[in-house]
Amino acid sequence: MVKVGVVGATGYTGFELLKLFARHAEIELVFASSESYAGQRFSQVYPCPYDIELVDSASAPLGEADVVFLCTPHGASAGFARQALAAGARVVDLSADFRLRDQATFEQWYGAHHAPELLPQAVYGLTEVYRAQVANADLVANPGCYPTGPLLALLPLLRAGLVLGEKLIIDAKSGVSGAGAKPSATTHFVSVNENFSAYNVGHKHRHTPEIEQELTAFRGQPMRAVFTPHLLPVNRGILSSIYVDVPVSVGPAEVLALWQQAYGDEPFVHVLPAGSLATLAHVTFTNRCALSVASAGAPGELILITAIDNLLKGASGQALQNMNVMFGLPETMGLV
Repeated sequence: MVKVGVVGATGYTGFELLKLFARHAEIELVFASSESYAGQRFSQVYPCPYDIELVDSASAPLGEADVVFLCTPHGASAGFARQALAAGARVVDLSADFRLRDQATFEQWYGAHHAPELLPQAVYGLTEVYRAQVANADLVANPGCYPTGPLLALLPLLRAGLVLGEKLIIDAKSGVSGAGAKPSATTHFVSVNENFSAYNVGHKHRHTPEIEQELTAFRGQPMRAVFTPHLLPVNRGILSSIYVDVPVSVGPAEVLALWQQAYGDEPFVHVLPAGSLATLAHVTFTNRCALSVASAGAPGELILITAIDNLLKGASGQALQNMNVMFGLPETMGLV
């Protein structure tokens, strides 16, 4: 059995983790912590059958866990990661604190980093890409929800040298749960229902440097992402449209063949057949990423459309997938 602890268990990602643990045959939950609800039972916070008593995060018994999941805000995770590693636990961090390899880039987007000495040992947890590194990692930085689908779609094309130019346009739409459990003026029901809006337009969203970091690593030269996120009036899911210039000899059939070669044996990447386009219905409540491609109407212009569940493949599901890899368990255990 793998003994696990969750810091920040009462946010959306923490709640999703506990639901996944309930169907995992090799997990023993040793603690779940909360800043706001310490001393209460989890079932008092959410109407659910999980009856573990929540502890204060500062007093969480990190050393009792084999692995600690950090579902804490950006900036707060770094300190917990340092403590958990010192206590002998491995760490899967669902915040952004270790996703960016360069400290200066991190501080440009998020402010001061509170454990920069840990950055060199952090592994970016896009499981299908960095599986070998994840298996041996003590600290895994779970990817952001928005980057996951586009990166999985683009990697085979970039490695094959098929992406022309140094700029990509990514147009993405997310369900409201992507904004977290704490409500704001823009995420209340009356603001979102029967509405559709863009936000953080103009190279401002914090997932932008993460996308650019990985695109650059895949291609081996600097890449720029024109990334525009939107808020959908749905609970969960992310649909991304990526506009790509390729050689005129490359069409949807060639991209599908590349994806099949790269992901044919991957349990959580679903390559849709020619003529089908990814939708949220393909992936919600699963850990799957759906990939699809269409012509943009002219030779050398393609549109890649991807879909994931932002709370699962975009957060808690991928975190559990990484944990399975870290402990040599079947990668699909506890996941669909």
